[in-house]
Amino acid sequence: MTKDLHSYLAEFEDIPGTRVFTAQRARQGFWLNQFCMSLMKPENRVRFKADEAAYLADWPMSDEQRQSILDRDYNRALELGGNIYFLGKLFFTDEKSFVQGVSTMTGMSVEDYQAMMLAGGRSPDGVRSKKEQN
Repeated sequence: MTKDLHSYLAEFEDIPGTRVFTAQRARQGFWLNQFCMSLMKPENRVRFKADEAAYLADWPMSDEQRQSILDRDYNRALELGGNIYFLGKLFFTDEKSFVQGVSTMTGMSVEDYQAMMLAGGRSPDGVRSKKEQN
């Protein structure tokens, strides 16, 4: 039996701790990600750092998306359509390396996160489905 596309895509939502960047998430996060890309220009980084809320008000994203940026809640930003590679522009704006930014999303110290990644990443053992967590 072949699964329909919607069933197939729904399976991506069952991966614990992972948000697959699907076309739906890309559409949802378009303006959030465009904001992040704007930070590639030095003058935009200066404007953003001078008044973050005012700069974000120029972007047609949801209030939740704006708040995730103001709070630097990167996991929430991903849930709301952000892409980790675009969020990297925000890490840079905050003078953080990619490793520093991503480690905050794991609850691990930078050193522990870096050591885990150098050792091959997270173990494939453990909960592989949100359904298994119940």
